[in-house]
Amino acid sequence: MPVYRLVDEIIFPPPEEAEPDGLLAVGGDLSSARLLLAYELGIFPWYSEGQPILWWSPDPRLVLEPAEFHSSHRLRQILNQGTFKVTFDQAFEPVIRACAATPRPGQDGTWITPEMEKAYIRLHKEGFAHSVETWLDGELAGGIYGVSLGRCFFGESMFSHKSNGSKVALARLIERLKAWDFHLLDAQVATRHMMSLGAKEIPRADFLKRLKEALRSATIQGKWPAQL
Repeated sequence: MPVYRLVDEIIFPPPEEAEPDGLLAVGGDLSSARLLLAYELGIFPWYSEGQPILWWSPDPRLVLEPAEFHSSHRLRQILNQGTFKVTFDQAFEPVIRACAATPRPGQDGTWITPEMEKAYIRLHKEGFAHSVETWLDGELAGGIYGVSLGRCFFGESMFSHKSNGSKVALARLIERLKAWDFHLLDAQVATRHMMSLGAKEIPRADFLKRLKEALRSATIQGKWPAQL
């Protein structure tokens, strides 16, 4: 399959035409309109500083169904003890910047470039991107951010400054997604960490079908309530 070069018009090739590794297209921009269309089509940007914008639609796709989230005994204890204070949409910019700055095993640098930061901060201000924050003794301990459309949450990145900080954020996010009858959390590509929490790989065709169904519901746009 060819890798498409995007033009100024905000369009994408069909995700089924991606390369075997999931690469679909190159170029374009990170305008809100292009990003939102990409997510609606099951496509996301992922590239490093110095590269052109790369757009992906991998097959298989990693998804986490809210009802299948695996909470360990230890994590349930931490949640019940209220070790962390948890908030929503109270510190989006610190969360995305912490995600960019936190070292990752096996990764050299970050894919969250300054251009990406600006784009997702803009989506947050427009009511489409959201964050979950965990706090310990008044300091940011962990968090997760992503994009919400219809009844699908597209997880982008998470970080921990304190042990279990991101797991607690994810657990509370799942609780909210359940309460709002979300169909799935898109985790994009397989990681051992997410699969240990109940995420599973499904064929891209199945993901796109489920995404289409999830997008039939109206998007809960705007700032999320600060707490559950």
